[in-house]
Amino acid sequence: MVETLTVNLGERSYPIHFGADLTAAIRADVTRLTAAGRKVAVVTDENLQRAQGARLLAMLGGAPVLAVSAGEGTKSLAGFGRVLDFLAENKLDRGGVVFAVGGGVVGDLAGFAAAAWLRGVDFHQVPTTLLSMVDSSVGGKTGINIAAGKNLVGAFHQPRAVYIATDLLASLPPREFAAGMAEVIKYGLLGDPALLADLEQSPLTAASPALAAVIRRCCALKARIVEADERETAKEGGRALLNLGHTFGHAIENAAGYGEYLHGEAVAVGLCAAARLSQKLGYIGAGDVARVERVVTAHALPVRLRSPLPWSELHAAMGRDKKVRAGGLRFVVLKTPGEAVTQGDVPLALAEASFREVGAS
Repeated sequence: MVETLTVNLGERSYPIHFGADLTAAIRADVTRLTAAGRKVAVVTDENLQRAQGARLLAMLGGAPVLAVSAGEGTKSLAGFGRVLDFLAENKLDRGGVVFAVGGGVVGDLAGFAAAAWLRGVDFHQVPTTLLSMVDSSVGGKTGINIAAGKNLVGAFHQPRAVYIATDLLASLPPREFAAGMAEVIKYGLLGDPALLADLEQSPLTAASPALAAVIRRCCALKARIVEADERETAKEGGRALLNLGHTFGHAIENAAGYGEYLHGEAVAVGLCAAARLSQKLGYIGAGDVARVERVVTAHALPVRLRSPLPWSELHAAMGRDKKVRAGGLRFVVLKTPGEAVTQGDVPLALAEASFREVGAS
């Protein structure tokens, strides 16, 4: 059975379809598009193509496919150029549609290419990792990384549809599943205390009967936040709350070199650093910090850096964060576990101390 949730953004509204197997629904939409004379092009990654090649063919028929290298390193200027060349080679016109089939890297890269190609063509998201299902496929943030930082180049470009087929997670490696759980934990911490309590009582696994419902719950929370602040322009709170743990996490990815940590692993350490910063600001107590670390650990995620990273490099990376305003760092911190706020004017010494407590040198 297919369930649908709508992201309400006026003329940019779109459905998120949920089901165990959405092969028939995706194939029907591809058939409808091509029957209308619209050319379809597919971007995926090499790992997924090897593991799910027959499924891709069943979903997308004979549409041309570009399989990029898996991993964060593909979200680059070179990778972006390769996707644009692929769209050019296949003569995608303004009526063309890009299908992004893969994890967050594929969705961000293909979505940004769709935003730029002919000044914007439609794209559809078919997320295949837990992280992309609960977070990156919804909301229209697309982009690539450059040496200066993560996702510093990109565009807001909403998909026309998102298809979340949970049985695609069956072939997901355990480390990738755990990385996705960092974003699920994030949603509990920033705005769903009941979800956080559930995760504490019964850590989620790929075999958990509750998994599909949790994915829908995260998507619904993100959809409501995006509807209220699509382009992250709210002075306080708003869409920026979705970056809980990410100012720290993105700095870790940049300083360690993209690919050393999976995005979710860096965010997990970032959540622990954000909890420590929240304590230093007087919002939460030591028991709450321990609670955050327990739920992170219970989902096979790190609470500290695997090896020290220089504070000077982490600080420089944070200074290039997208949430910087008027030259000042802004953090997302916890008022309580289950409620987050944005805060500027954070003393640098507190941010440094929080980072050192999770392993910075």
